[in-house]
Amino acid sequence: MDKKQLLELTESALAWASRIPVRPVVAIASAIGLFIGFLLVFKPELAIEIQKNFYAKINWRIEPISVEKEIRNTRLMGLFMLIFLMFTLYLVFFTDLFCP
Repeated sequence: MDKKQLLELTESALAWASRIPVRPVVAIASAIGLFIGFLLVFKPELAIEIQKNFYAKINWRIEPISVEKEIRNTRLMGLFMLIFLMFTLYLVFFTDLFCP
């Protein structure tokens, strides 16, 4: 593929991507992220078990050194996710920063 074809392909991909509505995509991604964030905050043990099962399926065994620290860190990660996603939703839906 020469430079001209690559440039045309890039331009057409960007033109297609520019027609994607930002707000619905952000809303769907944020809803999924908020669900995961709530799971991490309120059910950290379940999230750790899901992770352990996933790694077991790809031939890895993981165990936290300190379960209490892992639960605390999982909750903090979920809280950070919730705060970050709520801030993102505020920026996208209540300001004209991303969608004038």
